[in-house]
Amino acid sequence: MLLFVEQILNGLQYGAMLFMLASGLTLIFGIMGVINLTHGSFYMVGAYCAAYAILASGSFWVGLAAALLAAGLYAVAVELAVIQWLYRRDHLYQVLATLGMIFFTNEAVSILFGRQPPFVDIPPALQGAVTVFPGLDYPVMRLSFILVGALVAIGLWALVNKTRIGMLIRAGADDREMVDALGINVRRLYTLLFGLGGALCGLAGVMAAPLLAVEIGMGERVLITTFVVIVIGGVGSVKGAFVGALLVGMVDSLGRAYLPQIMLLLLPPATADTLSAGLVSASAYVLMAIVLLFRPLGLLPKRS
Repeated sequence: MLLFVEQILNGLQYGAMLFMLASGLTLIFGIMGVINLTHGSFYMVGAYCAAYAILASGSFWVGLAAALLAAGLYAVAVELAVIQWLYRRDHLYQVLATLGMIFFTNEAVSILFGRQPPFVDIPPALQGAVTVFPGLDYPVMRLSFILVGALVAIGLWALVNKTRIGMLIRAGADDREMVDALGINVRRLYTLLFGLGGALCGLAGVMAAPLLAVEIGMGERVLITTFVVIVIGGVGSVKGAFVGALLVGMVDSLGRAYLPQIMLLLLPPATADTLSAGLVSASAYVLMAIVLLFRPLGLLPKRS
């Protein structure tokens, strides 16, 4: 029972990180129609800027501000310099351009910060553990990750559904020409949306920095899983991204805990270890295939 509760919490924490990444990507992909492979690089930029700001200042909050500002501004710069010229071009141009930006960002970060991975300690306020279940103490840092993910979900829902900016974003996605005709600068609105997606990546980066390795190329590893999340949830749907992130987080966490034990009951140890490792790695893709088999547009697709 303790193992099950712990893995549920681990799944929530991983799902919270994936949601911070997937929410911005699903808005950019679903509303703006842009395949942005540079999205994972914003996550890396946020993590690096947070790490060095924390090391220089000794304050986690300074690192948080640095991550949000740096990742958001870099996303705006990428949109203005590259993406805005590709809105009406074929997706192949978008893929090639943003793939090139991944290589550029990796090299730029290695030149600015070096290739030595920085170490980020858990801030004093988030150190230690709390008892969440009799006999189970869970790290405060991971619980805070879950809390921040929940707050981001509530904030995005309110932004998209309850504010004028959210109304304009939805209107621009449905009929950009009509919104332009009404005097709304859709180009500026899209730049703002791109910056928001970058800032969310920066938030994920600063929260993940004390828990995961901060290194060159860290964005590419999580980018594919982020695309899996938005395909499962439904492209362009924030609610879908939330549900997809939780499902992928739970499948990954529970699979790592229980699949090796199940395989050991059925197969010899050497074969069981190899097979269970492969199944855990492929669990998100298996989940995506099952969802698409019954719901080709995802679980909660954006209303057309």
